[in-house]
Amino acid sequence: MANAAQVQRMSRLMIKTLRDDPADAEVLSHKLLVRAGYVRRTAAGVWSWLPLGKKVLANVERIVREEMDAIGGQEVLLPALLPREPYDATGRWDEYGAELFRLKDRKGGDYLLGPTHEEIFTQLVKDQCTSYKDLPVILYQIQTKYRDEARPRAGILRGREFQMKDSYSFDTADEGLAESYALHRAAYQRIFERLGLEYRICAATAGAMGGSKSEEFLAPAGAGEDTFADCPNCDYAANTEAITYALKPVDATGAPAAEEIPTPDTPTIETLAAHLGVPASATLKNLLVKVEGEIVAVGVPGDREVDMDKVEAHFAPAPVELVTAEDFVDRDDLVRGYVGPQGLEKVKYLADPRVAPGTAWITGANKAGVHARNVVAGRDFEVDEYVDVVVVQEGDPCPACGTGLKLDRAIEIGHIFQLGRKYADAFHLDVLGQNGKPVRVTMGSYGIGVSRAVAALAEQHADDKGLCWPREVAPADVHVVAAGKAKQTELALEIGDRLGDAGLRVLVDDRPGVSPGVKFTDAELLGVPTIVVAGRRAGEGVVEVKDRRTGEREELTVEEAVARLGA
Repeated sequence: MANAAQVQRMSRLMIKTLRDDPADAEVLSHKLLVRAGYVRRTAAGVWSWLPLGKKVLANVERIVREEMDAIGGQEVLLPALLPREPYDATGRWDEYGAELFRLKDRKGGDYLLGPTHEEIFTQLVKDQCTSYKDLPVILYQIQTKYRDEARPRAGILRGREFQMKDSYSFDTADEGLAESYALHRAAYQRIFERLGLEYRICAATAGAMGGSKSEEFLAPAGAGEDTFADCPNCDYAANTEAITYALKPVDATGAPAAEEIPTPDTPTIETLAAHLGVPASATLKNLLVKVEGEIVAVGVPGDREVDMDKVEAHFAPAPVELVTAEDFVDRDDLVRGYVGPQGLEKVKYLADPRVAPGTAWITGANKAGVHARNVVAGRDFEVDEYVDVVVVQEGDPCPACGTGLKLDRAIEIGHIFQLGRKYADAFHLDVLGQNGKPVRVTMGSYGIGVSRAVAALAEQHADDKGLCWPREVAPADVHVVAAGKAKQTELALEIGDRLGDAGLRVLVDDRPGVSPGVKFTDAELLGVPTIVVAGRRAGEGVVEVKDRRTGEREELTVEEAVARLGA
């Protein structure tokens, strides 16, 4: 008799497939995972994993564990309900803002649901490791994380509760951190290759995590919320938020003096460019924002848009707001629609590197209905700080080789950080060094979105009929379909048992009263790599074997099918 764990009869499986897409589903993975009965919505951004979905999730976890163990990682499990104090020590109780789930216990104590665990792992190592002999160490967990997303969407792609592998390395020297980082980077490549995910490694920003070097693993997909730039000429790739350009000053010797020109009714770049008959790129756009109540001006070429995510990242954790009409009241130095950097008072001026010293612009003259031309950066106004703040466009030069960049959408599936000593400093994480003196530990942090990887796989491996799981993550190796008659069901169960005895994971559709058409449709929808149909030739001991991905079909005897599939 076949191993029951290897053979799952659909007549005994809790599964309900749907013919129509969920009304609120926008992306392919959301539609298919719900329709195929892998997940069900419990609340906004909160999902239940049903039996087949849990098998896929467990397979992803297994691959992650195997590769983490291979680099010497030690698995632990830390609580998700965490006290406030460690996050106060690093400032992240406030930095996380509204994304943090905060709660109080019955005694009024502050707690949070963990979005990530740098603080707690640091405290754990401080408690357990006291000497350089205890290091290096890599610890990891696969655990539920919580973030109060303002707009949970796209099914399990952007939820408020999700599965994540987070690991942390602890070393006594920067060279050790670099080695731990390289180990994780290589392990991530093996993980995503085994999962069957197409991915790119992209330079990234550290954000609220802090630290120095940071890279993202992005899975190209139309449903992705990240935009990354890819150079077709070299190996450069980066999240657009992380792209930076060198400042290239130009010689402004001999540039004409700035002069004011009347420009009535031209409060926008479009109206100004049309009025003067110049391209928008010749103008300087000045966006006003408020940072902790103080007005800051951000200058970019008139043909470019300001990337507010970059502006917010620059000032984080301080909140950034756009100015309103009220902010111009009692500010004679700020004229709405005609702001220019020259002569600004009590306003910090940031500019994109394209506004380099020596470049000349047409910009506001800080007078209603008046602009100024030949306004030269570094001569007529000073930039307090240069920050890459424009929205990256297709064709922008590659920072490495100058070739025009290609832009694509992607799903973030992994992120690795060289944290350095930010968290070790906060908790005074020292060990006794070889010379008998305390040594401050340096850390790395490395995350993989385990549940998000399932959605990314669904996005990348699907067709117009349904899901197409890679074999290592599929809920079964073979899906055996009994067309409906007693002889066909008998043969389907027999071949299922024999394949199970051969070590394969088998799903047998033996559901009574379900039409062959529905069974065939469900087999395509569920996405198991190989489909075996006990159909019209079942009486002859012949079945049809189909490759779910390629659609190739072949008729084989039961003996031939078992020998081939079980090999």
